[in-house]
Parts: sequence; structure tokens; C-alpha cells
Amino acid sequence: MELNLDVEKIGAVLGVYGLKILGALAILLIGKFVIKKAASLARTMMMKSRVDETLATFAGNILYFLGLTFVVIAALGQLGIQTTSLAAVIGAAGLAIALSLQGSLGNLASGVMIIGTHPFKIGDTVEIAGKSGKVTAVNIFSTELKSDDNKRVIIPNGKITNDIIINHTL
Repeated sequence: MELNLDVEKIGAVLGVYGLKILGALAILLIGKFVIKKAASLARTMMMKSRVDETLATFAGNILYFLGLTFVVIAALGQLGIQTTSLAAVIGAAGLAIALSLQGSLGNLASGVMIIGTHPFKIGDTVEIAGKSGKVTAVNIFSTELKSDDNKRVIIPNGKITNDIIINHTL
């Protein structure tokens, strides 16, 4: 009798929580698949519209991780976990990280602007932020020049967008 009672309790618990766990796994698997496809589609569309490859990849990665965060929170909600406080913690952590990386985020935004507006390209001879040389790389956070005296000059993108740009090649 006692053994049958335990089996019935286990069956009842599995009946209640088993469906929740299956639902959460379905949300995770389907959500991850959909987010991966959406990020890939966004990258492809940006590349077709001639957006710089670096910017398209970066935007696709941001979209993927934001979507994945949403999917994980939805799966946790399906399990019955209160997600309101979790969302608040994620928001507060995001704000703290943004404030601590303020300078880097400024350079990142400037890098996106440079990649999007194309005031110069690799190989152009330019004067930027008081330095002159040939552009060897345009990165998300900085731009690299090779000066006339063969020195490597790395300029933060925030300085570039806040200063005069003279492109001698154009």
C-alpha cells in the first residue's frame, strides 16, 4: 500500500512539473533556432544592402544575444520562476556595465558611424586628430594609420568623429 502511494505521488509530481520542463525545453530549443535564423537573416540582409561586413556581423551578434536572453527568461517563466526580478537584475547589470565602459562604448558608437558613413577607407591618405598617414585598418574601437615615417598610429574612433578629417585621396 505504501509503495503504491509513493508511486502515485511521483506520478503526480511528474505530471505537473514534467509538462513545465518539456514546455521550457521546447521554448529554449525553438527559440534558439528562431533567434539564430533571425540573426543570420539580419546579417545577410545588411550585407546585401552593402553595409560593412564588420558592422553586419556585430549587429547580428547583438541581435542573437538579446534574443537568447529573452528566450531564457521566457523558459524560466514557463518553469514558474518569477522573472520580473531577474529582468530587473539583468537591466541593472547592463546599466552598470554600460556606465563602466562609457569610453569604450563611445568609441564603439563612433566606429559604427565611421563604418556607416565611410569618410575614408583602407588605403586612403588622411589627416585625423592631428595625425597623418595611410589608413591600414578601420576597427570597431580604433583606426590604424601608417605614418609617413613608417610608424603605426592607433587613434580611438571617438577622437576621429569629434575632430576634423582631411582625406587627401578623395
